[in-house]
Amino acid sequence: MPVGFDFSGKTVLVTGASRGIGYGVAQGFANAGADVTILSEGDEIDAAAAVLSAECGRAVRAIRCDIADPAAVDRAFAGIDRIDVLINNAGYERMTPVVGATSETDESFRRIIDINVMGTWYVTRAAVPKMGRGARIIVTASIWGRTAVAGFAAYCASKHANLGFMRSLSKELGSRGITVNAICPGWVRTEAAMRSLKLVSAAAGKTEEEALDEILAAQSLDGLMEPADIAATYLFLASDAAANITGQALNVDRGEVMS
Repeated sequence: MPVGFDFSGKTVLVTGASRGIGYGVAQGFANAGADVTILSEGDEIDAAAAVLSAECGRAVRAIRCDIADPAAVDRAFAGIDRIDVLINNAGYERMTPVVGATSETDESFRRIIDINVMGTWYVTRAAVPKMGRGARIIVTASIWGRTAVAGFAAYCASKHANLGFMRSLSKELGSRGITVNAICPGWVRTEAAMRSLKLVSAAAGKTEEEALDEILAAQSLDGLMEPADIAATYLFLASDAAANITGQALNVDRGEVMS
C-alpha cells in the first residue's frame, strides 16, 4: 500500500479494471482501505475481483458492463448508492491508419470512439448524481493525448477528447466540490501497450526490441513502467492532499513528454 494514503470508508469505482493499469489502480485503492467496485465488459472481471478480495481481505465487487451501451451503464449503476472516487480508465486501443483504410478500419475507429469517448461520458453521467462534495473523478488519458503517433488516429483523437472532457467537467462540477483531473500514462507494460508496440515496430520495419529501445531512450528515466508503478498518482489525486487540484492532466511517463 502506498505510504500515507488511507481510503477507509471511501467507495471507489474503477472501469476497465480486469487487467493492466485499471487492475493496478483498483489494487492500490483496495490495499489502502477503500470499498472498491471494478467494472469491465469481459468475463475476467470476476476472477480479478476474487484475487483482489483475497489480497485485501475485503470484498471487491465486480460488474460486467459494456460502457459503450448507455442502457447497460444505467443498469449497472442502478445498484450503486454512493461513489466517492470514479476512475474512468476503460479504453480501447487499435491502429486506424488512413492510408489503405477499409470498412474494418472504420469499425475499429467507431469502436474506439464509442468506448473511450462516449463510454466515458455514459459512465460519468451515471456516476455524478451519486457523488457528493469532496468526490473525485480521474480520467485515464495518455501521453498520446498530448502528442500523437502515426497510424493511431482514432486512439489519439479519443485521448485528446478525454482531456477536453476533463477540463470542461472541472469547470461544471467545481461548484459541487467535485474535482476532475486526468492522468496521461506513458509506456506501461500492459497487454494493450505491448500489442501497440508490436504494431508500431512492424509498421516501421523494426524489431520489437529496437522499437522499445527507442522508446526507452526518449525517457529521462530508464525502464518500462509496470501498472503498479502508476497507481500512487491516482491515489494522490483522489486524496485530501489534492483537494485544490482540478482541471489538470498529469504525465506519468518517466519524462518522455515534457509539458
